[in-house]
Amino acid sequence: MRATVKDVAKLAGVSPKTVSNVVNRTVPVSPATRARVESALAALDYVPNLSARGLRNGRTGVIALALPDLSTPYSAAVVQAFVRSGKARGFSVHVEETTDADTEAALLTRAREHLVDGLVLNPVLLEASAVRLAGSLPPVVMIGEVDEPAVDHVWVDNAAAVHSLVTALVRSGRRRVAVLGVMRSASSDLRTEGYRRALREAGLPHDPELEIPSAEWSSQGGHDAMTAVLARGTEVPDAVVCFTDTLALGVAGALQRRGVDVPGRVAVCGYDDVEVARWVSPSLTTVSFDRQAVAEAALDLLTARMERPDAPVETRTVPHRIVVRDSSGPLPLG
Repeated sequence: MRATVKDVAKLAGVSPKTVSNVVNRTVPVSPATRARVESALAALDYVPNLSARGLRNGRTGVIALALPDLSTPYSAAVVQAFVRSGKARGFSVHVEETTDADTEAALLTRAREHLVDGLVLNPVLLEASAVRLAGSLPPVVMIGEVDEPAVDHVWVDNAAAVHSLVTALVRSGRRRVAVLGVMRSASSDLRTEGYRRALREAGLPHDPELEIPSAEWSSQGGHDAMTAVLARGTEVPDAVVCFTDTLALGVAGALQRRGVDVPGRVAVCGYDDVEVARWVSPSLTTVSFDRQAVAEAALDLLTARMERPDAPVETRTVPHRIVVRDSSGPLPLG
């Protein structure tokens, strides 16, 4: 027989209302009480009755998560974080790949028609996002670097993260530091901004040739971009900060195939700290942040927006850190 809220409350020694508060995260609950309730939820394999809830409050119990490229390890980690956080709150998470504004517009329409309760969107460019032109909006939270003042927003300060990484590389003795993955996107623009600021503060010249474009943010894109740099026959950078870990894996492969020592001759760094980054050889120095914290913050804002559609818009910044591994050699942080 399916466990009920009353069953969970009895096992945890709390009221049914407290169980509801833990499941829905509508009211703060003490850590000790939350732990007891979550233990009881797990022991009884409790599953929220979303259809009954929907009849009571007009909600579906479904939210949509839209990411620009579901093929990457980063996207897989983000989806996993949102599914876990959504499940803990009693939501099912519908995942979409948004390659254009039409897909976003269709999701916004679904939310307006109450086929989903809200949306979490990760656009690449604000001007290409349907949110900018949508007018009246359902509950929406943006994640990532695109910031639209009309909606809640969760992000990592990309400029600060790359600034920290480049500064550490310079302090370690690297002088020709390149960035790789430059393209037309909000993420690329912010990461390039942080790179340039670090160079200025270090008194190093800005060399446009050290801002290396790539056709796509993939391992193949990184490999091809680095191969093209090596084929020019000009001086090779002594450090390359790649705008994703997948780019960095391709860059390291291209260097090693040409007999260029990593990190002895060229330090290679990434961004995102995907799972494979710690297992490749050499293991990858990268910018890391807690994707579960991104999901929790986004769903906090989304559920609050469902309850109070007219509340002031809020932005939350999730902290980052530099994880130093073998591909850069030792780095002085702080």
